[in-house]
Amino acid sequence: MINRRHVLIGGSALAAGSVLSAPMVRAQGKPKVVVIGGGAGGATAAKYIAKDSKGEIEVTLIEPKEAYTTCFHSNLYLGGFKTFDEITHKYDKLVSSYGIKHVRQWANAIDRDKKQVVLADGSRVAYDRLVVSPGIDLKYDSVAGWGKEHEEVMPHAWQAGPQTQILKKQLDAVKDGQTIVMIAPPNPYRCPPGPYERVSMMAHALKSSGRGKARIIILDPKENFSKQGLFQQAWEKYYPGLVEWLGPKVHDGIKSVDPKTMTVVTGFETYKNCALVNVIPAQRAGKIVIDAGLANQTGFCPINPENMASASDPNIFILGDASIAGDMPKSGFSANSQAKVAALMIRGELTKSRTFPARYANTCWSLVAPDDTVKVGGRYEPKPDKITAAETFLSKLDETPEHRKQVQTENIGWYAGITADMFT
Repeated sequence: MINRRHVLIGGSALAAGSVLSAPMVRAQGKPKVVVIGGGAGGATAAKYIAKDSKGEIEVTLIEPKEAYTTCFHSNLYLGGFKTFDEITHKYDKLVSSYGIKHVRQWANAIDRDKKQVVLADGSRVAYDRLVVSPGIDLKYDSVAGWGKEHEEVMPHAWQAGPQTQILKKQLDAVKDGQTIVMIAPPNPYRCPPGPYERVSMMAHALKSSGRGKARIIILDPKENFSKQGLFQQAWEKYYPGLVEWLGPKVHDGIKSVDPKTMTVVTGFETYKNCALVNVIPAQRAGKIVIDAGLANQTGFCPINPENMASASDPNIFILGDASIAGDMPKSGFSANSQAKVAALMIRGELTKSRTFPARYANTCWSLVAPDDTVKVGGRYEPKPDKITAAETFLSKLDETPEHRKQVQTENIGWYAGITADMFT
């Protein structure tokens, strides 16, 4: 089936006090793997290490949330194609089926010298190998006038959950003829096609509810973006006059925003009294890996292309958005694929079991209108300096409606497959 095929190619219930660890005597107990972050990278790695080691490795997942809301397919929630519950998944089966310990606390720090993770309450969890999949942190100072204190007025919704619901509520409140402004992020950022699929879903929600005279203005700091020709063709076809993309040479820079007056100032024009302003700021790896000295000057973490181990510490593996994964984009599919490679290599190291050369894959689907989905992706392999694309593909401009509908069937099947792969 398409969902299983894509998943296979691609790649919190307990109190923390009970897992406080004394110094390890490795000859007397199971090797310990600790996973920080329960998203597409972390949940997948925890599951596969626990499942494939058949109890030989003790796996602890440090994740404060009881459930995970996926950023991938959150745009379909905005467009009315999915409910919030359909993009939210609990960790229960990871605990009950694979014996993973779920510690519902924040991981505050990594003590690399002692090989311990410091939790929010000050207790420590020891590890033999550490998997870190912390996702992104937002650079709140990257848009003048906007900060963390303004994210409920001008939401980013680039970390799924309550922010996604805030953005949906604001979108539903937009009146016909009003203006939405999206400030798109600079490279590198989570999910390259994501902002533009979001605009497509916003436009669909407006048009299908009789608000087709509204405007969506995209202020982009980039000269071009992922699947640009495909998105712009779709906007012209399905939402003429509703979507306008402005690159940096046109808007002359985003100078500031004012959340009190819902104003956005560019070098070219000032947009006043906006009904909705979606600020997607610049991004970096999660704070915990930066504090641990695992990131470089880019704000993201170099890795060994052969196994996803940190270039700074072979006992730590860094997955997903936080890593510098060469030609692979920052996506849920990529994180899932990387997690399976890391899980295989970690199990091989700790149990002296067989491993295989790393192979990676990714596909990013984007719904642009009902039954019209485009995709981009590829296969990747490790080279000495980085993960390199071995083969890539991209939807074409002249595809038939039947083909696009089939691509959407793939998209839905992949989501069902990857979430089952992560959480069951």
